Amino acid sequence: MESRDLGFDVPSTAFGPIEEWPLGRLFGTAAQRSGAVYARLVDEARPGTSLSGFLMLRLLVGRDGQRPGELARQLMVTPATVTTVADTLERNGHLERRRDAADRRVVRLHITPSGTDLVDRTAARMLPHLRDLYGFVDPEDEPAVRRFLLGLIERYNALLSQDGPADTSSAAVEEAAEDILDALMPDELPDDLVPGTTDRP
Repeated sequence: MESRDLGFDVPSTAFGPIEEWPLGRLFGTAAQRSGAVYARLVDEARPGTSLSGFLMLRLLVGRDGQRPGELARQLMVTPATVTTVADTLERNGHLERRRDAADRRVVRLHITPSGTDLVDRTAARMLPHLRDLYGFVDPEDEPAVRRFLLGLIERYNALLSQDGPADTSSAAVEEAAEDILDALMPDELPDDLVPGTTDRP
């Protein structure tokens, strides 16, 4: 398939109505919009919290004590960006920097109870919106959509791999997809945010 068929080398106006756009251009547009949507959902759920800060804390909930470089790779940002975001989170009491016990030259980032609470409450408020965003696929269409997305993640992993071919087995691809969802979705709702209960400030 040539790049023109995917819609990467011509302006969107050349395709007519969005319903007729090539698949590549449609996915690119959806991906571009997703960052803005997540940032808005995070800000609405917890005003003043940046998307980068929220995602960094989510990663630390999953595995606390990571080095800044590890977080930079996962977030696909520069180490300088991680430092800036971590500075803000530390100033607000959501994470702490600690020296590695085995190697004092190494600094690790640790989430605080305040940071965990921020993640839980923000993710819980986002959850209904995320379900609305992704819950519209008809069950009959889901296998095709799933094959497309898993195949795309596999190709992304292969392209991003710096140490030779990426592990593109089904288990590895599904794990990568799970990591992305884990960074955005809460594992469970805090008790005081379950529908029918009072939401404390």
